[in-house]
Amino acid sequence: MSRQKKVLAIVLAGGEGKRLMPLTEDRAKPAVPFAGGYRLIDFALSNLVNSGYLQIVVLTQYKSHSLDRHLSETWRLSTQLGNYVTSVPAQQRRGKDWFLGSANAIYQSMNLIDDADPDIVVVVGADHVYRMDFADMVERHIASGAKATVAGVRQPMATVKSFGVIETDPQAPTRITRFVEKPDTTAPLPDDPDSFLASMGNYVFDRDALVEALRTDNEKADTQHDMGGDIMPYFAQRGEALVYDFTHNDVPGSTERDRQYWRDVGTLDSYYDSHMDLIRPLPVFNLYNYDWPIYTHQIMAPPARTVRGPNGQAGVAFDSIVSPGVLITGGHVGSSVLSPKVKVEHDARVTESVLMQNVQIGAGATVHRCILDKNVVVPPGFTVGLDREQDLARGLTVTDSGLTIAPKNYRFEK
Repeated sequence: MSRQKKVLAIVLAGGEGKRLMPLTEDRAKPAVPFAGGYRLIDFALSNLVNSGYLQIVVLTQYKSHSLDRHLSETWRLSTQLGNYVTSVPAQQRRGKDWFLGSANAIYQSMNLIDDADPDIVVVVGADHVYRMDFADMVERHIASGAKATVAGVRQPMATVKSFGVIETDPQAPTRITRFVEKPDTTAPLPDDPDSFLASMGNYVFDRDALVEALRTDNEKADTQHDMGGDIMPYFAQRGEALVYDFTHNDVPGSTERDRQYWRDVGTLDSYYDSHMDLIRPLPVFNLYNYDWPIYTHQIMAPPARTVRGPNGQAGVAFDSIVSPGVLITGGHVGSSVLSPKVKVEHDARVTESVLMQNVQIGAGATVHRCILDKNVVVPPGFTVGLDREQDLARGLTVTDSGLTIAPKNYRFEK
C-alpha cells in the first residue's frame, strides 16, 4: 500500500487591495467583509478544509490586524491531531525586504515548507468567491506527473485583459505552452470560441520543484517575484506545467447553476455584483449548500427582527440577506445585503445596497446602490446614491457605473 502524499496549503493573504479602496483603507483585502457575516478569506479556507487539507499557513503583510484577529477567533483546528491554520507575517528572513511579490512571500517563508516537510504544496489566493474541491485537483496533478498545475476557469474573451491567461497545446489541451499576465489578446478555446482559460490563482506543486523554482526566481534580476507572472511561465517554458480546468470540478451539494461559479472580487463593481448574485430568487452562488459549508466566525447577536414603525408601517425586507442582530423598524429593504447589527428606521428605504456591520439608516433616509462600510450612520431624511455630484462633494467614492461607497466610520454632515 503506497503512502498517501503529505500536503501543505499556503494561502496568499498579503494583498493590499488598492482597487477596493476605500474598503481596504483600514484592512487587508482578504479581511474585507462579504455576504453579511463572512470575510473573503473564508472561501479559500473553507475550500481547503472541506477538501481535507488541515495544515494551512496564511501569509500576511498589509494592515493585517483584523485578518489576524479573524483567523485566531475563527479558524482554530485540533492541534492534538497536527492540524492548524496559522497566520504568518512578513519576517525579513531572507534579507531586509518585506514581501516583494507572491512568489517572494513563499520564498521568504521557506522555513514553513522545511518544517512541514510536505510532498505537495497547494498555493491559493485569499480573495475569490467560489467552491472548489482541491483534492480532485491534487489527485489529477499527481497522476499527470507534472511539476506544476494551475487551476483555470473559462472566462469571456472580452475580459482577457483582466486576467492571467493560460494557453495550451491544441494536441494536448492540459499542457500549458504559455502563461501570460493580462495580455491584449489570446486565442480562444478550441471547444469554446467565446472563451479563454483564466488563471484562478490556485496552484499545486511538487515540493522540490517549487523550492527550486523559487530559488531560481530569487536570483534573477528581471522578475516581479510573482506566482503568475514569473513562476508559472518558468514551469511552462520547461514543459512541466499543466492546467486543471475548473469545468471538471464538482463539489458535493453543487447544482448546475452554481457549480462553475468563480468571481474575482478585486474591484468595487465586481465586489458589489457578487453580492447581487447572492440575492437573486435563484442565486447564482448558493450559500446554503450544507454539504460544502463556508465557515466563518459566528457573531453573538440576537435574531434579526422586523417590526412596525411609530405610525404602524410594517418593517419589510424582500430579496435580501438579513443577518443576526438586524432591526428594521418600519423601514423598507429590497435587494440588499444587511450585515449584523444594522438598523433601518421607519420610512427609510434601502435598495440594491450592501450595508456592513453596525450601519444605521435614519428615519426617512434613502440609500440606493451603495456600499456602506462598518459603523456608517446615515442621518434622518438624507439620500445617498441618488445624486452623484452631491455624493462626490461629500468625499464619497462613486464608480463609473454609479455605485456609491462610504468608508468605515463615515459620518454625514447635517
